[in-house]
Amino acid sequence: MGGGRGSRLKELTDRRAKPAVYFGGKTRIIDFALSNALNSGIRKMAIATQYKAHSLIRHCQRGWNFFRAERNEYLDILPASQRVDETKWYLGTADAVAQNIDIVDSYGIKYVVVLAGDHIYKMDYEIMLRQHVETGADVTIGCLTVPVAEATAFGVMDVDQAGRITAFLEKPKNPPHIPGDPKHALASMGIYVFDWAFLRDLLLRDMADANSSHDFGNDLIPDIVRNGKAMAHKFADSCVKSGLEHEPYWRDVGTIDAFWQANIDLTDFVPKLDIYDNSWPIWTYSEIVPPAKFIHDEDGRRGSAVSSLVSGDCIVSGSAVSNSLLFTGCRTHSYSSLEYVVALPRVTVNRKAELSRCVIDSNVVIPEGLVVGQDAVEDAKWFRVSEGGIVLITQDMLDARARAVS
Repeated sequence: MGGGRGSRLKELTDRRAKPAVYFGGKTRIIDFALSNALNSGIRKMAIATQYKAHSLIRHCQRGWNFFRAERNEYLDILPASQRVDETKWYLGTADAVAQNIDIVDSYGIKYVVVLAGDHIYKMDYEIMLRQHVETGADVTIGCLTVPVAEATAFGVMDVDQAGRITAFLEKPKNPPHIPGDPKHALASMGIYVFDWAFLRDLLLRDMADANSSHDFGNDLIPDIVRNGKAMAHKFADSCVKSGLEHEPYWRDVGTIDAFWQANIDLTDFVPKLDIYDNSWPIWTYSEIVPPAKFIHDEDGRRGSAVSSLVSGDCIVSGSAVSNSLLFTGCRTHSYSSLEYVVALPRVTVNRKAELSRCVIDSNVVIPEGLVVGQDAVEDAKWFRVSEGGIVLITQDMLDARARAVS
């Protein structure tokens, strides 16, 4: 599922869908779900797109075009194209699948794994699929183990000792705990495994229901819990860890604060998510670019980066970068400093700029001497400041500032 608006990411999704937002130095958010599928042995994939899909489609065409149809493998793009009704786009997550039933039929599959395209995690879906088959479930739902106090923000599963879901509760005030574990609850990850024949019939019935919102979490899953067999699958049972990760890692990077934090987490000495694990690679579109370059070695004008990720085609010229993440093609010029900065591709930071605790959108040119992250009141005049105090900078904001002060 790659069609969400991602409105909580504010201006970062003005021109791109949330799954197409850059993450981790050279990847996009959707690369994690796609890489999990590929590494799990899945070779038939489809992405349902809708809002502002161009950059997402272009990324998949460029970075995920290695499937070979003659080997019965492929990645299909399924845009909202009013196939069922000329007045309807995708009305919900379930409707996005329902409107493409004929296409999915043509794949000749027995099981279908439904994924959200906008979360950061590593997971072996084969383990979840095996559980689904062995338990004879109508649906198997991927679940996070979260503290009961935090479960009020999720859709929560009430399960019995065998892991069968007995109730699905949306953001409950008093979340049910896991049997035998009163401190934790099971929260839905939005990952589902179905028998295709079962899901197909369910989707057809849902399409005919005028009172349905045509959403998996709101409509289909509660119906199966009441009338069928729904099983919970704990993320911890299939989370992929390299040995450096101490606990299962899953993040919804749907807000500016969460997006900034998850990127900055990668700069830790031992990050919570190991993206250097070659046994479970995160595949993406790899641009052909030269190596990163660091120049000048004078006091106060030394090109350096400490506890940072610096991608290819970056030039750190006489500037100090610390605890930051620079995507492909960034340029930082003399006497500037960056601390806890996430700079998306092809950002230019001109001389004597001082930046801290900010996210800079792609292709932004930071003017000489700009100071961000030291005065929240001043920052809020020109830029978007999140609840957590992270400053989002776009070129439109800088242009408006330039017009106002000129």
